[in-house]
Amino acid sequence: MSSVKRCRPTSTRGLPALLIGALILTGGSATAAQQDTLHELAAAQDTLHELAEAQGKYFGSATDNPELPDAAYSAILGSEFGQITPGNSMKWDTTEPVQGQFNFAKGDVITEFAAQHGQTVRGHTLVWHSQLPGWVGALPPAQVEAAMTRHVTEEATHYRGAVTAWDVVNEPFNEDGTFRTSPFYTAMGRDYIATALRAARAADPDAELYLNDYNIEGLGAKSDAMYALVRELLDEGVPLDGVGMQAHLAVQYGFPYQMRANMQRFADLGLDVAVTELDVRMQLPADTAKTATQSSYYRQVVEACLAVERCVGLTVWDYTDKYSWVPSAFPGQGAANLYDENLLPKPAYSAVRTALGGEDDGGEGGEPGVLKAQYRSNDSSARDNQIKPGLQLVNTGSATVSLSDVKVRYWFTSENGASAYSTWCDWSPIGCSTVTHRVVAAGVPKTGADHYLEVGFRSGSLAPGASTGEIQLRLNKADWSNFDESDDYSHGSGTSYADASKIVVYVGGEQAWGIEP
Repeated sequence: MSSVKRCRPTSTRGLPALLIGALILTGGSATAAQQDTLHELAAAQDTLHELAEAQGKYFGSATDNPELPDAAYSAILGSEFGQITPGNSMKWDTTEPVQGQFNFAKGDVITEFAAQHGQTVRGHTLVWHSQLPGWVGALPPAQVEAAMTRHVTEEATHYRGAVTAWDVVNEPFNEDGTFRTSPFYTAMGRDYIATALRAARAADPDAELYLNDYNIEGLGAKSDAMYALVRELLDEGVPLDGVGMQAHLAVQYGFPYQMRANMQRFADLGLDVAVTELDVRMQLPADTAKTATQSSYYRQVVEACLAVERCVGLTVWDYTDKYSWVPSAFPGQGAANLYDENLLPKPAYSAVRTALGGEDDGGEGGEPGVLKAQYRSNDSSARDNQIKPGLQLVNTGSATVSLSDVKVRYWFTSENGASAYSTWCDWSPIGCSTVTHRVVAAGVPKTGADHYLEVGFRSGSLAPGASTGEIQLRLNKADWSNFDESDDYSHGSGTSYADASKIVVYVGGEQAWGIEP
C-alpha cells in the first residue's frame, strides 16, 4: 500500500486520550493557557501513526458505524491512527442484502470520516464465506460466478479512489490448509479467488489487492497453504499485491512461530504484507502476568513488521476494549485492545509506542521485560521417571540483558508428595557450568503445579536478538518413582522449539514473560 501523508486537525493532533475526552466533554472549549498546555503536550508526543510513518509504515484501527457517535472515541480514532478499516459496513450482507440492490450508505460514512481526518481506508471485505445474505447461498451453482463478479465490480467501483487496499477474499482456508467450503468454492473451486481478484482489479486498477486470513501469522500448515496459493496465482498472472495476516492472538497460546520469517517469505515473492486485525485477548480477569504477556505479544508483532521492509503497516481490530468483538465471540475472554473501556491507554499501548521508537508515555504498568521463553519436550514418555524439558531464552528487546538477573520457572506435579529431587543440566552451548537449577515446592499448590524447576545463571549476558540456545534439563525424584506429566502446567508435547507462555521468566525479580499458574 502506498504511503499517504496525513493532515490532521491541529486541535487534537497527538493528544493523549484523557485530554481529548476532557475537551469533548467541555464542548471542545479551553482557556488560552489550557490550549497552550495542550499544544505543548501534542508537540511532545507523536501518535502511533506518526511513529510508524517515520519507519515507513502506517498504524491503523478498525472501526464501525455504531461507535462513531461516541465523540471521545472518534476524537482518538481520528487523531491517533492513520488508517481505518470498517468492521462490518462493507460486507456483503450490508452492501447487497437483496440481489442486485446495493446500499453503500454505511460504508460511505466510514470513508467520509477518513477523508475528514486525512486517513486511508482498507476495504473489508469483498468475498467471504460469512455474513452473506441468504440469497447468495440459495443460488444455483451455475449462477454464483456472475453474482460474485457483479458484487465485486459494483462495490469496488463505488469506492474507487476512496479505498486504497481491499481484502478481496477473506479467510479462504481451514486450519489444516484445505480450502474452506463456501458457495463460491462449491461453485468454482479455487478459481473463485482468481476470478474475484481479476474483477477487483478491473473495477479499481489503483487499489492494492489482498488475500486475508487468520492463523497464518507464523509458519504452519495454514500459512503454507496460503504461500502455495499465492505462488500459483502469481505464476498464473492473477493480480495480487499482498497478504493480510489478521493476528487475532491470545496470551494463553504461544506467540506465532517465526512470524518475521513467515512475513519475509511472502515479501520475497514480491508481495506486501499487512497486519490487518491485531488484538491480543486473555481469559478474564486480567492480571499483571497476562498483561505483561499481552504487551510482549503486541511488541513482537510490531517488531516483526518493522524488520520486514514489505510489511506496510499494522491495524488493530478497534483500539479500545469498549468496542471489542472478543467478549461476544469468546465468552470469558477480553481486555484485548490497546485502550481500556474508559478510553485510557494500557501497558500494551506503551509497548507498541516503544517498539515503534517512541518514548514510553507512562501507560499503567509499562512493560517489565524483553525476554521470552521457548520450550520443547525432550522426553519420549510423559509417564517415566524423569522430566526432560528443553528451554531457551530469546532477547526480543533492544538492550543487553544480564543473565545473572534472570530466573526461569517450569511448573510440574509430584503426584506422590515427593520432596527430594535431583536436577541436571545435560548440555547447553552456553555451558552447563553457568546454569543453576533446583526444584522448589510451590507456596500455594495449584492444579498441575505443586513444584517448579527454577533455572538461573551464574554469569553471562544476552545481546539484543540473541538466544541462549538449547538448555537440556532433567530432573527426577530421589526415589526414582514415575511422574505423570500429562496434566503438568508447563508440559507440552511439541518436539520443536516454540514460544511457551506457561514457562515464566523473571528479570531482576520482575515478571517479564509468561503466565503463572
